[in-house]
Amino acid sequence: MKLPKLKLPGGLRLWVGGGSLLLVSLALWSHGQEVLALAPNQRGWALLLFGLSLTVLAQWANGLAWWALLRWLQLPLPALPIVLLFVRTNLLKYLPGGVWHQVSRVRLLRERGSGGRRALLAVLLEALLMVIAALCLIPLGGLQAGLGLVSPLALLLLRPCWLNPLLERLLRSKRRLLRSDADPQADQELEEPLAPLQGAPWQPLLLEFPFLALRFGGFACCVLCFSGASALGWGGWIAAFALAWSAGLVVPGAPGGLGVFELVLLARVVEWVPEAEVLAVLVSYRLISVLAELLAAAGAELDSRNKAYS
Repeated sequence: MKLPKLKLPGGLRLWVGGGSLLLVSLALWSHGQEVLALAPNQRGWALLLFGLSLTVLAQWANGLAWWALLRWLQLPLPALPIVLLFVRTNLLKYLPGGVWHQVSRVRLLRERGSGGRRALLAVLLEALLMVIAALCLIPLGGLQAGLGLVSPLALLLLRPCWLNPLLERLLRSKRRLLRSDADPQADQELEEPLAPLQGAPWQPLLLEFPFLALRFGGFACCVLCFSGASALGWGGWIAAFALAWSAGLVVPGAPGGLGVFELVLLARVVEWVPEAEVLAVLVSYRLISVLAELLAAAGAELDSRNKAYS
């Protein structure tokens, strides 16, 4: 007898995201006075400003990695327009649903002559490469009960014998991103088999590491402002950041990983770092992350408009 599927009201994404945000909010409520007492001094504000600059640069580095991935997928589009497209659409991940940045990129790639499935593949494979790159950084924190040994095994997913079936499954599970274009050919394209990819996207993967280094650089500035690395060590902070950032991408939760990232990182480091300090780091990093994405998107939009009028 087949058991009926249980469906949560509003969907799993709503419950995971809402639950994560609730737990983080309760922690902030419990330690609100302690967090407020950690107001940054002049040096702290300088660190936060520098962290903001690094996080803005990370947006462009991420766009460059995506351009390299498009070239690997035999979509030889100009670098600058693709990077601008990537940066401009990044803010859309904060809209309800958390997929509208991917929808926009699929649509814009199709307008530039890419097939629907290949455009969707470019979006999904980019997220997969980011997660794999982040998991490769976890061993910098030591063994961590075996996690540091297991996480780099994610590189095996790039072997064509595993990568191609995984991508085919992802394409079918994310078909709504392609159908959002209201194109009558979309359903037909989904039924066409994916041409097997040859080799592994090593160059795009390597370009994800500078992006993650800049991202962590912005986070490290928040750590130096409110806590310091002495209790946990920078290796431990990098490992916790990489794990939490990966969870924010993979776990169905609030848009932009909001709540999931904070909850996972808090759970990983609270044993070594006072909870109030961790919360101050998380709040400041979330603020500079959103502000950096706003600034990068505004810069990309201004550049596109200037070129349109010139």
